[in-house]
Amino acid sequence: MNSAGAQTGEAQQLRFAPVILAGGSGTRFWPRSRRARAKQVLVLDGERTMIQQTLDRLLPVASADDVWVITNDLLKDEIALQLPDVPAAQILSEPAARNTAPACALAAFLLEKTSPETVIGIFPSDHVIQSKERFVEIVKAGVKLAASGNKIVVLGVPATKAETGYGYIEQGAPAESVDGIPMHRVKRFTEKPHRALAEAFVAAGNYAWNSGMFLWSVKTLADAIREHCPQIAVHMEKIGAAYGTPEFAQVFAEVYPQCENISIDYAVLEPRSAKGEDASEIYCLPGDFCWNDLGCWSALHEHVADCGPEDLAKKNVFDKTDRPCVDIDAQGNYVYAPGKAVALVGVSDLVVVETEDALLITTRERSQDVGKVVAELKRAGHENLF
Repeated sequence: MNSAGAQTGEAQQLRFAPVILAGGSGTRFWPRSRRARAKQVLVLDGERTMIQQTLDRLLPVASADDVWVITNDLLKDEIALQLPDVPAAQILSEPAARNTAPACALAAFLLEKTSPETVIGIFPSDHVIQSKERFVEIVKAGVKLAASGNKIVVLGVPATKAETGYGYIEQGAPAESVDGIPMHRVKRFTEKPHRALAEAFVAAGNYAWNSGMFLWSVKTLADAIREHCPQIAVHMEKIGAAYGTPEFAQVFAEVYPQCENISIDYAVLEPRSAKGEDASEIYCLPGDFCWNDLGCWSALHEHVADCGPEDLAKKNVFDKTDRPCVDIDAQGNYVYAPGKAVALVGVSDLVVVETEDALLITTRERSQDVGKVVAELKRAGHENLF
C-alpha cells in the first residue's frame, strides 16, 4: 500500500485493490435517478455523491491508484469526473450488464498475471456507512485475513429486523480473531428469504445480512471462478490475455457479453459454502459500522429522519428543501422538492419527489415498486424520462 493507505509492519507489504461496483439502471430513485444518473452519482446523503463517499472511506486503507471501478457506458464519464484521482484506465465500462460475478471476475483476471497475491475488495458504490473508523478497522482485518491463504472474507451486517430484500449469512463456529476483530466460519448463504424464514433467521441470532462486500486474493477469486463458473473463466482468460494490447477493447466488447448473467453470491459463495464450514474457507467479519444500502425512497426517509421506528411513523422529512414547509395533521411523509414551499395537510406515509420534468407520488409502503414506473415508461417509449 502507498500514499493514504500506507500501513506499518506486515500489512505494509500487502497490496489492496478495492473494486467499486457502479453499474445500475437508475430505477429505484426515479425520478431523481435515470439511466445516465443512477443512485451512485447522486447526492442523497451529505454533500458528496454516493460513489465519492465510497472512495472517501476506502482511502485510509488503499491508494486511489489501486482502485478499480466497474460501471457502464452511460455512467463512465460522470464517474471519471467525480473520481479524478482514480486512473481513467481503471474505470471500466461493461459492454453488457452481466451482474456481479463477471464484474468481480473481470478485476481478478486482469490483475492475476501481474499481481496474483493482491487482495481484492468488492464494494458496492451506493451504500451509506456512518461509522467510518470502524469500517476501516474491519476492512484492514479483512485484508490481512484474505492475504493469509485461500480464504474468502465476507462482511456481515448484524440482522436487526426481518428484511426480505437482503441475503443472509448463517454464521458457524467462531474462528480466531484478527487484530482483535472477532470472526466466524460461514455455514451457508440464503438469498432474499420469505418473511417467515427471515423472522426465524433474526430470532436464531447467528445470522447476518450479506452486505455485498467481500475480500479475497486475486488468485483465490480467479481460482474460485474457474472451479464454480468454468464458462465465465474461459471468457475471462481471453479478456485477461488481451489486456494491455491494442486488441483489448474489441475482445472485451465481443467476449464479455457471452458471460452468464449471475451474481457472485449464486455463482461462488453458495456452492463454496455447500462444502461445509471447515472446507469452504469462508469467514464472516462483523459489519457493525452502521450500514444502510438505501434501497428505495422509504429507506432514505428512514435514514434522513434518523429516529426510532415509533417516531419514524410520525416524522415528516422535507429533504433538501430550503423554502418554508408546513405540516398540519400530517405524519410519516417524505418530500423532495428543492426550491419549493411545501404544505402537507391531513396526509400520512407518502413519498413525494419532484424534479424538473417529473413528479412521483407514492406511499412509503409501495416505494419499492418505483421500478415498475420506469418499466412502464420504457414500454411506452418515453426515452427522455428514464
